Amino acid sequence: MSEFAVGDTDFLLDGRPVRLLSGALHYFRVHEEQWAHRLGMLRALGLNCVETYVPWNLHEPRPGEVRDVAALGRFLDAARAAGLWAIVRPGPYICAEWDNGGLPYWLTGRPRTRDAEYRGQVERWFRVLLPEIVSRQVDRGGPVLMVQVENEYGSYGSDGVYLGWLAELLRAEGVRVPLFTSDGPEDHMLTGGSVPGVLVTANFGSGAREAFAVVRRHRPVGPLMCMEFWCGWFDHWGAGHVVRDPADAARELREILECGASVNLYMAHGGTNFAGWAGATRGGGALHDGPLEPDVTSYDYDAPIDELGRPTEKFWRFREVLAAYAEGPLPDPPPAPARLGVSATVGLRGWASADAVLEAVGGVGAEYAVPPTFEELGVDRGLVKYEVSVPGPRQPYPLSVRGLRDLAVVYVDGVRAGVLTEDEPVAGHARVELWVESLGRVNYGPRSGESKGITGGVLHERQYLHGVRARGLRLDALDGEVGRVPFGEVPGDGSPGLYRGTVEVSGAGDAFLELPGWTRGFVWINGFNLGRYWSVGPQRSLYVPGPVLREGVNDVWVLEFETAGRAVPDAANASGAPGERGEMSAVLSPPVLRRPDPASPAPRAARTREVNS
Repeated sequence: MSEFAVGDTDFLLDGRPVRLLSGALHYFRVHEEQWAHRLGMLRALGLNCVETYVPWNLHEPRPGEVRDVAALGRFLDAARAAGLWAIVRPGPYICAEWDNGGLPYWLTGRPRTRDAEYRGQVERWFRVLLPEIVSRQVDRGGPVLMVQVENEYGSYGSDGVYLGWLAELLRAEGVRVPLFTSDGPEDHMLTGGSVPGVLVTANFGSGAREAFAVVRRHRPVGPLMCMEFWCGWFDHWGAGHVVRDPADAARELREILECGASVNLYMAHGGTNFAGWAGATRGGGALHDGPLEPDVTSYDYDAPIDELGRPTEKFWRFREVLAAYAEGPLPDPPPAPARLGVSATVGLRGWASADAVLEAVGGVGAEYAVPPTFEELGVDRGLVKYEVSVPGPRQPYPLSVRGLRDLAVVYVDGVRAGVLTEDEPVAGHARVELWVESLGRVNYGPRSGESKGITGGVLHERQYLHGVRARGLRLDALDGEVGRVPFGEVPGDGSPGLYRGTVEVSGAGDAFLELPGWTRGFVWINGFNLGRYWSVGPQRSLYVPGPVLREGVNDVWVLEFETAGRAVPDAANASGAPGERGEMSAVLSPPVLRRPDPASPAPRAARTREVNS
């Protein structure tokens, strides 16, 4: 049993000053069988603590349907076994480039305010979640040193009543370790996001002395800590791959420590946004009210420990800086996880149309006066098929879709007419189908929490069309098995739909899955959803954790929304005889075994953008 406290200048562990050298590692972005390795890498980097968020929407995808909250407890136990302290940031809002900032889509009331309806839902959820944290506090022999109140609230609101209530709720449910808030080092953010009597920490990527000077204007005493040192950044679909120079990041880390502060590397190891949980932001500057910028599946973050758990150049530069603050020699990195022994081709020999998949595992279809949103249909991640007929006779005016979020493949009289984004017109005046896909809910800024689907109606010229049929497909309907889906022969024209096949693995281990010629969709291996692929880049392959694969035959499903990869002849029909249909192919390739310096990242688009803070 130990006691952890906030002193006038330092953190105190059993009365002794201690500096927290922490790294962010989210348990929900790493396969559980790889937690021990990644935590060992944090220790080898020179860290003594790990930090994690908790995504409410992952653990309660539908109201009252709670899934594996115990995973947090198991992760904290793994951290303790690895010799690390822990910082927990339970939200309820977490940002984290995670769908809707971790808030469930079904929340009612006015989230992130004193609204009684919202607070009631938070209180119910925390009574489920917090026992996993409370029982593992440092004064009970566990690793948990601190717990966060909300998250970067000063970037969103100024409801001090709400923040004070949330801090009181944490205390009432048994949290005894110090509480803290974290915000950008700007006066209005710290004013809006701070709670009297609760430690203030700051989030930034550079300019530590200036940032801490702002903190001191608000809190003259108390230990200094950068709760998020942004040592890398995340990528958006259709944009360049973002990197940060390792030497620059190491200089900024050294400056933080020279200020006498503690630090949490965001991220130490980023991991992966499996199963379509990646979030999105909006452009438009400080107001974040511009075009949607959806996040890629990889959350590599250009972190010191890459997506596969390998040390990068940044790892070794950070380790050199952190070694000066360690109590003894740093341990060597643990042995690298096994990698796929031999590259293998995935043979996809079965296919079902999107309509067949929707009929087999989709929600209930119905006709509505106006188009229902994803939220009204109970769809968190996935797609919705909308159908509407234009009554006649009338002139062939353009058809418009108001408030489309986010992307729609459009068919007019059964013929594909194109792909729409927000507020683009459709040329058509008959039966129109729109297969609308969510690219991730906004996780930061004033438009977080916005609905998905057709949110503003369908118009022909200026006239709203009613009698819209809608049916939703949740991605998790395909998790685990597809036995109810009627598969047939693979078409040779790259039609969208669900493709099914197998891959023979010799030497199971970490791998990349590449889908040359495919456009956009999701992949499952042995029922595990690897996440979204999209040909716009910059991400060119999906990470396959070694524990997902097994020796021998592995099941593969690919849900393609636009155009599948090219057909190649079956081995038995290599001659490509006229009239023979080939199987579709996706190539499963192993990661490149590399020395720590230089790094060999996952394949990306050639275009990169450097970030300094």
